[in-house]
Amino acid sequence: MSLEPRVPVLIATTNRGKIVEIQALFEGLPVKLLTLSDALPNSPPVEETGETFLENALLKARAGASASGLLTLADDSGLEVDALGGEPGVHSARYSGEDASASDNNTKLLAALENIDDARRTARFKCALVMIDPASPDDIKATEGTCEGVITRAPRGERGFGYDPLFLVRDSEGNRTMAELSDAEKNRISHRARAFIAMRPILEAELGRKMHGLQASLREPGA
Repeated sequence: MSLEPRVPVLIATTNRGKIVEIQALFEGLPVKLLTLSDALPNSPPVEETGETFLENALLKARAGASASGLLTLADDSGLEVDALGGEPGVHSARYSGEDASASDNNTKLLAALENIDDARRTARFKCALVMIDPASPDDIKATEGTCEGVITRAPRGERGFGYDPLFLVRDSEGNRTMAELSDAEKNRISHRARAFIAMRPILEAELGRKMHGLQASLREPGA
């Protein structure tokens, strides 16, 4: 019995929380998703020197595509808090230090907002997503997603990762944090979901071209 060919796609991350979200968002596509741990286990981390989420996503996508030779998707995401002038921004993952844990970052954020009243605790999660095919590395595809909310005064919820327990989602029902949403709910409204949903038709078109090539090669004698 022949199996439907699947196109390998590198997701340039080792963050398991991201992978779970992306697998759900790409359900039904003829892809075999690979992480950096799968495809490039010994590769050093990309230095995120960009001043914007898009610049950092581009750095990671280019590095992954070049090193792996695979169609590569990379995102850079973070939290922007209005009362802090947009911080932590591109430094979200290392807000309290290079080796900071999510708990460390959340503790620092709450301390920074301790004297900020509820009306001024507005914030947003942002995600920039870039796709690069190593066969045409200058043809860059990019999408973005945003999710608006407010920073709570204490963590709430057990789901998600990062700042999710502190982020009260404006679009959610029941006044819940991102960490209190089900996976299905999060995959409808999160910043990352919105960026990947916007990228999906672009990826589908690229997969169509690659699937045509794979199917043609399988029909060749001896394939």
